[in-house]
Amino acid sequence: MNTHDDSGMDADSHAGHAHDVSGVSDSRLLWAVGLNQLLTLGQIVAGVFSGSLALMADALHNFNDAMALLIAYIARRVSRRQATKAFTFGYRRAELIGAMINLTALAMVGLYLIYEAVMRFIEPKEITGWLMMAAAGLALVVDIATAVLLWVMSRGNLNVRAAFVHNMTDAAASVAVLLGGLAIIYLDVYWIDPLLTLVIAGYVLYQALTMLPKAARILMGAAPPGIDFDEVVQAMQGHELVEEIHHVHIWQLDESHCAMEAHVVIDPSAVNQMRAVKHSLKRVLEEQFEIGHSTLEFELSDEQLGGTEHHGQVTPH
Repeated sequence: MNTHDDSGMDADSHAGHAHDVSGVSDSRLLWAVGLNQLLTLGQIVAGVFSGSLALMADALHNFNDAMALLIAYIARRVSRRQATKAFTFGYRRAELIGAMINLTALAMVGLYLIYEAVMRFIEPKEITGWLMMAAAGLALVVDIATAVLLWVMSRGNLNVRAAFVHNMTDAAASVAVLLGGLAIIYLDVYWIDPLLTLVIAGYVLYQALTMLPKAARILMGAAPPGIDFDEVVQAMQGHELVEEIHHVHIWQLDESHCAMEAHVVIDPSAVNQMRAVKHSLKRVLEEQFEIGHSTLEFELSDEQLGGTEHHGQVTPH
């Protein structure tokens, strides 16, 4: 006799846990998109006329940020949709897909900037320093304004945090371009432009490669990095009425929600206490490991199930 218990993870309960940043209007994202698109256009024009590769690099980075913010907006809207029979977990991972797109594009931009900087070292070009500084100063103002719009939303949300980090790196890049413009005007140090481009590109790649693995782990169904698989199993097997735990799966639904399923083997004499065991195990999972969604299937130790179950080994499968 197998008794299956799920944790009430139906469509309605999943929809109730849809990831959202309450109290924050999506209009902030739209304003940030508009600001960055205007900035990108202005920087491209200034970069072409000034001849500054660093300014063009900042423009490409800002354009990527604008697209990142647009994707973040779309992803947030999609993630709020109600769970359906086809998508029983809802659409909460839409934001993670958006983050993967953003970060992959950011990495590609970084590689392209490195290529352009190396070519500029080989073939230097004259640069108009004052135009470079003017565009960088405008970019700094817009970057700070965008960061203010996104700051509240960046907490607890990988997708929006990726966009927020983009703008913070943009602000730092704008300061660097300003300083580079000063060096070009007063010292005629034109090699500072491709050097700044390499610095911007390196930081872009660092940010992308730092956040990509986290988003990829969740999309691949990996266990949260802070949860030890063996420790979870041992904690459950520590219950006096539990003889064995097997067929264990632990994964993240999104950044904030973790789920688990497992088979729990108990002695036939404890069948009347099955409900109490279930509640006890769920409490352990939630309090010790922050696993709020768990599906536990109970089995009796004297069942053979046609030899298909192997109760002597704990595996994640």
